[in-house]
Amino acid sequence: MHLAKPVLESICAQLPDNFSPEVGLILGSGLGQLADQINPVAEISYRDIPGFPVSTVAGHAGTMVLGYLNHRPVVCMKGRVHLYEGAKMADLRLFILTLKGLGVRELVVTNATGSLNTEIPLGSAVLINDHINFTGKNILIGPNDDGLGPRFLPMETAYCPQLRQRFKKAAQSLNQTIYEGVYIGVLGPSYETPAEIRAFKAMGADLVGMSTVQEVIMAHYLGMKVAALSMVSNYAAGLSDTQINHEEVLFYGKQAASVLPQLITGAIAFS
Repeated sequence: MHLAKPVLESICAQLPDNFSPEVGLILGSGLGQLADQINPVAEISYRDIPGFPVSTVAGHAGTMVLGYLNHRPVVCMKGRVHLYEGAKMADLRLFILTLKGLGVRELVVTNATGSLNTEIPLGSAVLINDHINFTGKNILIGPNDDGLGPRFLPMETAYCPQLRQRFKKAAQSLNQTIYEGVYIGVLGPSYETPAEIRAFKAMGADLVGMSTVQEVIMAHYLGMKVAALSMVSNYAAGLSDTQINHEEVLFYGKQAASVLPQLITGAIAFS
């Protein structure tokens, strides 16, 4: 945790003394509108936090909003960094260590994702129930700090069953459809080929994206309860007549953003 100490000191200096977030939210491409639902106590640009990683991708504002959502103290990360940007694993670790250091016990990770299942409509919400790490990397590689987490981390409950159940209850109460599926994380930044998509389907994947996996591993390692929610922004290569592009990802991400705040706010209410 000492790696995050200067970052934490910089952030805490801008917060009320009695504020400690219980819930962390990481928002993916085009999904930053959820932060507008927060009653803020502080809003901090990543660029104003010494040593903090800064996103370079369109649709990722690079801002931390701290405040109250449905009366619960939260920290909302409007945007993330990705390995394909040239970010180092140390940057991703610092991102999650900062949330843990601020007091976060529950983490909700969101992303805009490609669907391998054409029965899931574009703009739908999908609750991730497992993942396949196809990035060829693992955020826990290197010396282990036994004070933070175990050297060899079991992953069966990385996507917390209790949090997933809360999202299902929230969807039911809102009369909204929420799907479930397996997410395969790839390195990017090129989109997948049709042959890769056929292989991923054979492996059991329902969704494909370029984020989330490393964040979930690190948060689970630190003892947080984690839920991950994907917004289907496109069909994967070979599954539609439209060529994938980032503008489409942002468009459907914004469409899905009308669903996302209600689901997350509702899930928080079931705590």
